[in-house]
Amino acid sequence: MIDDYNASPPHSIAARIDALPANRPLWLFISLLALGGFFELFDLFETGYISSGLVADHIFHIGREGLLGISDQASFASVTFLGLFVGASLLAPFADRFGRRLTFIFALGWYGLFSLIMAFQQSSEGILLCRFLVGIGLGVELVTIDTYLAEWTPAHLRSKAFAFAFFIQFLSVPAVALLSWWLIPHQWFGLAGWRWVIIIGALFSVVIWLVRRRLPESPRWLMEKNQVDAAHQIMMDMEKRCGAPIVTTLPIASAQHSIKGQFRDIWSPKWRKRTLMLVVMNFFQAIGFFGFGNWLPTLLSGKGASLSHSLLYAFFITLAYPLGSLLCTLYADKLENKWQIVGASLMTVICGTGFALTQQPWMMIICGFLITYSNAWLTYSYHAYQTEIFPTAIRARAVGFCYSFSRLSTALSSVLIGFILTSAGSSAVVMFIVFSMLMVMVSVGIFGPTTRGKDLEHI
Repeated sequence: MIDDYNASPPHSIAARIDALPANRPLWLFISLLALGGFFELFDLFETGYISSGLVADHIFHIGREGLLGISDQASFASVTFLGLFVGASLLAPFADRFGRRLTFIFALGWYGLFSLIMAFQQSSEGILLCRFLVGIGLGVELVTIDTYLAEWTPAHLRSKAFAFAFFIQFLSVPAVALLSWWLIPHQWFGLAGWRWVIIIGALFSVVIWLVRRRLPESPRWLMEKNQVDAAHQIMMDMEKRCGAPIVTTLPIASAQHSIKGQFRDIWSPKWRKRTLMLVVMNFFQAIGFFGFGNWLPTLLSGKGASLSHSLLYAFFITLAYPLGSLLCTLYADKLENKWQIVGASLMTVICGTGFALTQQPWMMIICGFLITYSNAWLTYSYHAYQTEIFPTAIRARAVGFCYSFSRLSTALSSVLIGFILTSAGSSAVVMFIVFSMLMVMVSVGIFGPTTRGKDLEHI
């Protein structure tokens, strides 16, 4: 229950969104948003799976024979996240300027196009260039989805909505793992299996692009742009769709007039501490999340599993992404997001240590499954959290800037993990991940504000 201090004025956009019932039409709307994220994560997680096929085709090389003097697999992951860094830091602010809907439609088309082009490249240079361009689109898309979802969800359902959205999105992880296990070792119709993994993701993203064109703009963003009538009409349409009482009174204009939506606003005294906290959190959480996810088949191979077995083990382990997110919907809205981030990070520390110490296949699968579950838990909670703690006028800009540090750290750590793996083995990589998650716990646990049950306008 939201207290009076945190309640929004009657007939405001926030109050009307909070009044939407948690029924089938609302969850269907959330599902349509999440479907776009499905193929973003599909594209993102294929990084760790198609590399083995590229090596088998002699397009990628290992060690110093790689294009940049390091393993091409490490370069592939690195340019992906450099693209994500550029997209999140430099282009995501367009969502504050041009709107959530237009921005994610553009970004989805961008990354789908360059993914399809990448599938037909014959050289490591072409693959790496296309992958960088794909990463730019992904960086814009992922930030925009988060801001859009946060702005459309009732306050008491926000965390649960993020958990459910990531359940749908994380179905892509076992999907890409299973497709890789099935397709990569073979050729189909004269094309290598790794090319089909990319093509399938790119073609299905076109379907989602067509669906996305029909989604409405964020009414909170429209209010920031003083498009009151447009926001009012969209809210009435949503109220009708969800069976909520239709409010005919025009909404109250935003009270945050002083925020102009510029970069310097995120460094104002009110938001500076939150910005710095999220920069640290994002830098280290990405090492833990993608360090395990993108290198999972390689880490398993480093513990003695064959290529075929490592891909199959990875499939079972990655089932924890959607299953974990679905389980999290049972308690997502009952706990503070900041403490969920801390708890998920602690779980990664404990289970990661177990993964580093074991050599038994069944123990590797159990520990890997639990690490993946904790990553799923961490993902929805921090994605919800970082969109909650900034106002609408700078939400995409602030989240994009802070989130971009996770892309930058992953680009750097992809090279570092490749070095650690070569020089010290897979157990040392896991301990590096454990240290990173400890840093997440400290930054959020000490400096993060509370958000549970509060309207975005009152956090």
